[in-house]
Amino acid sequence: MDYGVVHCIGSIMNKQEIAVQVKGIVPTPSGCGVFLSNGNKVIAIFVDHSVAAAITMFIHGVKKPRPLTHDLIANIFAGLDVRVQKVVVNDLKDDTYFARLYLLQENELGRNVVELDARPSDSIAIALQQECPIYVNQSVWERAEDMTWALEQAQSAAENSEEDGLDDDEDDSGELDEEPGSEN
Repeated sequence: MDYGVVHCIGSIMNKQEIAVQVKGIVPTPSGCGVFLSNGNKVIAIFVDHSVAAAITMFIHGVKKPRPLTHDLIANIFAGLDVRVQKVVVNDLKDDTYFARLYLLQENELGRNVVELDARPSDSIAIALQQECPIYVNQSVWERAEDMTWALEQAQSAAENSEEDGLDDDEDDSGELDEEPGSEN
């Protein structure tokens, strides 16, 4: 049975990958949009609230009293002497993103890179937690819709809410009405 595990030896980044950073997290009616950018373009991956909360905690360095799921994963990695090398959002099918998590294990037997199929949301959370790079495959980047407008709209709504305060009759939630790119 194939669980999406591929053993390989490789470099940290290839020419077909675009380095990105998380530029924002915006609530939507059914989850949150995680916005990734290379400085020129922004794409949005829509995730559930629980993983968005974990991503937010890692961005802000929030200490948790007990380990959450991604903390448990980090503890397992540490126990196995594994480091996260990189995350790559590697495919986009029917508005659903897919990702690969690259793990590096070095021991007396040598160096081994393990490539795992993973949800982009979990991969992004782990990358932020482990402080490793996030990449998007160039063909995915080119096919993904530029969502700069949506991030700017959400940031503007948030700034207006902070400046003006919320009126009971207005909906300045900063939520996006569309969710074109989910993740699996």
